[in-house]
Amino acid sequence: MQLVVARIGRAHGIKGEVTVEVRTDEPELRLGPGAVLATDPASAGPLTIETGRVHSGRLLLRFAGVRDRTGAEALRNTLLIADVDPDERPEDEDEYYDHQLIDLDVVTADGEEVGRITEIAHLPTQDLFVVERPDGSEVYVPFVAEIVTGIDLDEQRAVIDPPPGLIDDREAGDEAADGRGASARDAAAGGTSGGEA
Repeated sequence: MQLVVARIGRAHGIKGEVTVEVRTDEPELRLGPGAVLATDPASAGPLTIETGRVHSGRLLLRFAGVRDRTGAEALRNTLLIADVDPDERPEDEDEYYDHQLIDLDVVTADGEEVGRITEIAHLPTQDLFVVERPDGSEVYVPFVAEIVTGIDLDEQRAVIDPPPGLIDDREAGDEAADGRGASARDAAAGGTSGGEA
C-alpha cells in the first residue's frame, strides 16, 4: 500500500536541499537517508533521500542527483510516497494510518449513527475526519482525544463525544448548512493533531 509521507516545499540554500512538510508521525522511519520514495507526479521520481537534517524546526532533505537550487525548485509541491505493508501499524497504539480510518462508521457514545469517514483532512493545526452523513451531507470532526473517544479497528468504528453544534446542525436552519464546516473548525481551533498521514 502506498502512503503520502511528505510534500516537498521550497528550495533551501544553493546545494539542492528542500524543505519538507512532513505527513507522517514516523519521519525517522519513512524519510531517513537511503529511503527510496515514489512521487506524485510520478515523473519527478522515484527519489532517493541522500541526507536529512532539521533546521529551525523544519526538516530539510537532499535527494540523490539534485545538486543545485534549480533542481530543488523543480521538485516543489511534489508528494513523497512510501510503500507500506497494509497490515503494519504505527508504533504508538493511539496513532493510525489514514487507510485504517477511511470507511470507519462514526457513532456517538450513546450509539447514534453519525456517518462514515470518507477522508482525513490534514490541516496545519490538526487533522479532521470528513464524515459523510446518511443523507449525503458532510460534517467535519476534529481528530482530537476530547472528541474522538475511541477507535475500534476490529469493529470498524470510531466513537465520538461531539460538543454542541458539531454534528447537530439542524437547529439553525440554512445558517447551519453554511456554517457546519466552520463550526467544526472553530471547535477544533485549539486542539492537537491526533492522526497520521
